[in-house]
Amino acid sequence: MDSGKELIEALTQLSQEKGIDKEIIFEAIETALVSAGKRQLGQGVGIRVVLDRETGVFTAYAQKIVVDEVDENSEEAQITLADAKKINERYEIGDIVENEVILQNLGRIAAQTAKQVIVQKIREAEREILYNEIITRQGRVETGTVQRRDHRNVIVQIGRLDAMLPYGEQIPREPYNFQDRIKVLVLDVKQSSKGPSVMLSRTHPDLLKLLFEQEVPEVREGIVEVRSVAREPGNRSKVAVHTMHPHIDPVGACVGQSGSRVNVISSELRGEKLDIIQWNADPAKYIAAALAPSKVVTVVTHPSEPLARVIVPDSQLSLAIGKEGQNARLATRLTGWGIDIKSESQAKGTDFLVFPITNKPMDMADENVEAAYADYYEEQTDNQAYADEEYYDDDEYYDDDEYYDDDEYYDDDEYYDDEYYDDDEYYDEEPQAEEPK
Repeated sequence: MDSGKELIEALTQLSQEKGIDKEIIFEAIETALVSAGKRQLGQGVGIRVVLDRETGVFTAYAQKIVVDEVDENSEEAQITLADAKKINERYEIGDIVENEVILQNLGRIAAQTAKQVIVQKIREAEREILYNEIITRQGRVETGTVQRRDHRNVIVQIGRLDAMLPYGEQIPREPYNFQDRIKVLVLDVKQSSKGPSVMLSRTHPDLLKLLFEQEVPEVREGIVEVRSVAREPGNRSKVAVHTMHPHIDPVGACVGQSGSRVNVISSELRGEKLDIIQWNADPAKYIAAALAPSKVVTVVTHPSEPLARVIVPDSQLSLAIGKEGQNARLATRLTGWGIDIKSESQAKGTDFLVFPITNKPMDMADENVEAAYADYYEEQTDNQAYADEEYYDDDEYYDDDEYYDDDEYYDDDEYYDDEYYDDDEYYDEEPQAEEPK
C-alpha cells in the first residue's frame, strides 16, 4: 500500500476517534505544510498547498502578485506584469501567479513545526465541538459524576467535559464523594483558550423547577405550571403551582400518590423540605396559602404597593414566622410581597390593618422587600418564636417520620383537608405560662 493511502486511512481513523470532521484534519495538514514550506522557500513567499482527499498526495504552489514594478524588499512575493505576460497573456495587475514547487528535505525543524500546527488545529476543533455540545445544555438539568475537589469547589464530569460546581452553588453541608451521581443545573458556559468553562449549580431555584418538569408529567406537558419558587437550599423550599384545567388538582399532581413524586425530588436535594401551594390571582389568598402550614385569620393588602399585613391566631404566630423567620421569608420571596405578621392579641385595639397614606408610592423594584422586614422578623423571633420549643423541636416538627410521612403529610385526603390544619390534631396545645415563683 502506498504512503498516500496509508495517510488517508490514518486520518479517517483519527477523525472517528476524536469525533472531528475529516475535512478539518485535511485543512490542518495543508496549513502545516504551508508553514513547513515557508521555512524552505522563505517567509515572504506565498504558498498554497492542496491535499488530494482520495490519494493523499499533496501539491504545493508558490504564489506571486502581479505588479508594475517589483519592490526590492518583496522580490520573493511579487512579479512584474511583463514577466507574468510571458507565462500567460491573461494576467493583469493584482492577479496571483502560481508556480508548482517541490517541497523536499524539509528537515527536522520544519517537520516539528508541521506537527505542532496539526496538533493545535485538532485541539481547537475538539474545543469547538465540546463548546457546541455543552452550550445547548445551558439552563438545563444534567446528571453528572463527582470527580474530585479543587479547593472548595467540586469538579463534576458532564459527558466528556469537566465542569465546576463552585462553593457558593453547593447545598450547605452536602457531601460530594468520588463517583457520586448528582443532578445539577448548567448555569453558565463560556469559551476560553483552554476550552469551554462550565459553571454548575445545586442551589438555583430553576433547578427545583426543572426537577418538577422531569418528575411530574403534568408539569412537563404544560398542564400544570410552576409559577414561582423560593428556596433555602438544603433546608426548605416553597413552590407555587397553577393550572387552567378545572378538573386537575395542581398540588396533588406535584405531590403524587402518597408523596411519591415530591419525595423523589426531596431525596435528590438531600432531604430538602418542599411546601407545594396553589398559586392564586388574588394576592390575599396567595399570601395566606404561602404562609402554610400556619393558619391565617386576615390578610390586608396595600392598594398601590406590594405590601401585606397578616393576622394569625396567637398559637400560630411562631409557626407563621418560622424558625429564624424562615417561613415568612420564603413566603415573601415566593409571592414578591412584603409581609407583616402579628397575632390576634398583638393586633387587637391597634390600627395594624390600616395602611398609612403616602404622598409618593414606594418603588418596590428598587427596594429589597426581604431586608425591609428583616428587623421585624428578628424582633418577633427573639420575643416569641424560640420561647416555644415545641414548634421547632427537631424530633417533632421537622422529624421526617412525622412531617413528611407518606401516609400523613402527602395523603391527598388529609393534607388538603381542613383536618390538616386542625389545632387539636397537628399542633400541640399552646404551652402554659410558668407560675411566678
